[in-house]
Amino acid sequence: MSVTSVEKDTESLTMTITAQFDAPSARVWQVWTDPRQLEKWWGPPTYPATVVGHDITPGGTVTYFMTGPEGDTHHGWWRVSAVDAPHHLEFVDGFADADGNPNPDMPVMNISVSLHEESGGTRMQVTTVFPTTEAMEQLAAMGMEEGMTAAMGQIDSLVMTESG
Repeated sequence: MSVTSVEKDTESLTMTITAQFDAPSARVWQVWTDPRQLEKWWGPPTYPATVVGHDITPGGTVTYFMTGPEGDTHHGWWRVSAVDAPHHLEFVDGFADADGNPNPDMPVMNISVSLHEESGGTRMQVTTVFPTTEAMEQLAAMGMEEGMTAAMGQIDSLVMTESG
């Protein structure tokens, strides 16, 4: 599996997932910037994503939904805040209703993605910053760590192909 560690820090309200891939950073970067490739891994295997809108530029938005095994859908959005291709991406991540509108009853997180080439491969760190301890606990109870770990585990086979 590509995920090598998950570190949670309740004092700084962060969860950092580190993964290692046998591909250059430019190739790993594509799994974030190509909406069709993002669909192949953003979401656990039993909740595949469908990307509706995809603008990976500062100020841009990404909208998507995941479909569960019973046909249930779960919508989300990103607001991109920083891009330094192919090394760094930052975005605000939130839940949405069926029309794509932000769900004010759910927490909003800040996510930072860093790609570092090393030893012929790429180390990817995805750090989530939660707004409160309660939000961190709520999302942990919803299975965020397990879901993100399973989702990122799908990237290995994707980056092994030339175009994804």
